[in-house]
Amino acid sequence: MYNFEFEKPSTIADAVAAMGGEEAQALGGGQTLIPTLKQRLAAPSSLVSLTGIPEMRGVCVEDDGSVSIGGATTHAAVAADAAGNYPALAALAGQIGDPAVRNRGTIGGSIANNDPAACYPAGALGSGATIVTNNRQISADDFFEGMFSTALEEGEIITSVRFPVPQAASYQKFLQPASRFALVGVFLARFADGVRVAVTGASEDGVFRWSEAEQALSKEFRPDALMDLRINAMNMIADLHGSKAYRAHLVSVMTKRAVEACM
Repeated sequence: MYNFEFEKPSTIADAVAAMGGEEAQALGGGQTLIPTLKQRLAAPSSLVSLTGIPEMRGVCVEDDGSVSIGGATTHAAVAADAAGNYPALAALAGQIGDPAVRNRGTIGGSIANNDPAACYPAGALGSGATIVTNNRQISADDFFEGMFSTALEEGEIITSVRFPVPQAASYQKFLQPASRFALVGVFLARFADGVRVAVTGASEDGVFRWSEAEQALSKEFRPDALMDLRINAMNMIADLHGSKAYRAHLVSVMTKRAVEACM
């Protein structure tokens, strides 16, 4: 590690002001950032902790029925407090890491980092969520721009995430046992006007929507609707855990399981 300034503001306004400093870095649960600092892959001059801001913590239901989750809310809190209103999202949160990770990591930190194998990006994209920052609202379709890349601008922080609640939803995760990240994860949400299917862990470009599956399932919501669909393996991740073809196959398998879970 190395020397840096540490600030823990108690309001969003104070956090935004602190983020205006030179080379300041927002800090959520630190599950990714702290190891990155230890390896000297990043060297911000100051860390601005967002976990001490009450208005950025908690789960609530908005007037339109959507579930709003503060950016500094831990995975464990989402798993417990969203279960009654959005069970599939709560189940997703309950599968992240281990108890230590779930009690430190935050939804805002995970979505801002946009790890290509993280669970929350699939939940947000699959739900058609809105990412709320200190100065604007961004649809999930416009937010995720590629591996570790998002629409966030310098100094911008995620204050909350709003999730429309579908008629049915399921998150199916084929996990890598050592890291507990998704080797492939599929979040499927069925709305009155159609189906959304978001995939994490599989693509070199990060989380993505499988549009062909969405179209097929919107016409006929049953596993057999996916029978003739094959996802292109060209842009899939290949590593010691699985080839491109293996991950492409898993996308189909996990999507079918998600459909079955929603029936």
